[in-house]
Amino acid sequence: MFTSTVSPDPQPGASTVPAAPSWNRQKPSGMPSHRYRPAHDRVEIPLTDTQREWPSRRLTTAPLWVPVDLRDGNQALAEPMDPARKRQFFKLMVSMGYTEIEVGYPSASQTDFDFVRLIADSGGTTTPLAPDDVTIVVFTPARRDLIERTVESISGIRNPVVIHLYTATAPTWRDTVLGKSRDELVELILSGASDVLELAGHLPHVRFEFSPEVFNLTEPDYVLDLCNRITELWDARPERPVILNLPATVEIASPNVYADQIEYMHRNLARRESVILSVHPHNDRGTGVACAELAVLAGAQRVEGCIFGNGERTGNVDIATLALNLHAQGVDPMIDFSRLDEIKRTVEECTRLPIHPRHPYVGELVYTAFSGTHQDAIKKGFAEHTGRAAETGVEESELEWRVPYLPIDPADVGRNYDAVIRVNSQSGKGGIAYLLQAEYGLELSRERQIEFAGHVQRRTDATGAELSAAQLYELYVGVYAVGPA
Repeated sequence: MFTSTVSPDPQPGASTVPAAPSWNRQKPSGMPSHRYRPAHDRVEIPLTDTQREWPSRRLTTAPLWVPVDLRDGNQALAEPMDPARKRQFFKLMVSMGYTEIEVGYPSASQTDFDFVRLIADSGGTTTPLAPDDVTIVVFTPARRDLIERTVESISGIRNPVVIHLYTATAPTWRDTVLGKSRDELVELILSGASDVLELAGHLPHVRFEFSPEVFNLTEPDYVLDLCNRITELWDARPERPVILNLPATVEIASPNVYADQIEYMHRNLARRESVILSVHPHNDRGTGVACAELAVLAGAQRVEGCIFGNGERTGNVDIATLALNLHAQGVDPMIDFSRLDEIKRTVEECTRLPIHPRHPYVGELVYTAFSGTHQDAIKKGFAEHTGRAAETGVEESELEWRVPYLPIDPADVGRNYDAVIRVNSQSGKGGIAYLLQAEYGLELSRERQIEFAGHVQRRTDATGAELSAAQLYELYVGVYAVGPA
């Protein structure tokens, strides 16, 4: 049984070294960790152990996905997208099945304003940029002149529109950035919300969204009261719901804390049936995906993020990973990732950012095994899958997937099996045999597999390089003096 001893109730700012069991010989790092307050000292946890329900829930349906690559993601690029790249990215998202897309910050730049106008002006043509069922989201601070510019950008647009109003609400931002008291900030936000209502409330195809930025560091009672005032002011109704988007703008706590915060809001919001509860996690602690998944368990219905997770600092939550996580659990993600390499190439071209080869689902190497034990298991799993398909009469592409080490069938996302097994010095006989059989039809006995693996090991140890299937076959022909296949 694991046990750990921790010093009781350390004071914020105090340097403490927890007592450790005898087998743990780690020494203090010398890093100034005492400078940072634990999350539980900075955030009020609004639920008790007996109140929270999210731990026992399951993900059974996809939330509404809202990619923010063209606004939030674009703001994080060293070279923001030009109109051509923005258009290419937008068309990609539409083709994948996204039906609500944040397209820009029209009061912040002429490029963003012009892109919204491009969508609006193409609406009356035979080739509209945005199909009728795609909702366009535009982003604005709570300042009247900027709201006016935002409303100007959507003039004449035929698509449904969401005007997304935001202001930071956390204490540090109130005190240090905005210089406002709690009451003064409420007045500022409600004034902006009133301006939105005045300028766009009469437009039948326009709905409203509010983000208390840095929600996760804001006092729960304060943000709940503010959100309720907003939905009252905007007269949230089931037929014209208001989106309340609750960002983890800077991740500072483990995902369970964010889930508690979301469930608290989900339970206590007024006009709940007239509110679309949305989340916008960032990834400062590397747990943005976990935060989003737990938030949906806690009552969130909508998730904002970026395809593959681009965004300021360590990124917005990766909505591709989230969607494919659902797919891997038997839940339709409602977005088509069947041509994942094409999606990857387009996103890299538009953002000019490379995607890591180990990135979940889309990375170049995520379906590839070099390890001998992994290769042997995968080889046997493929054989079992093929045999089971023959026995049951079910197509391999429709049969339940249970190949070891591969959480999904690479073919689901448009990958073939050519690179599933690759051979280097870490590989074993199973992987070598698989490549020779798959590429050249060679069926090696167990004894021959073991013997030939020794030759391969010596070659790869000497060169330190990977061997392709062609190089393996060439070596096999040389060792056993057989003619070419």
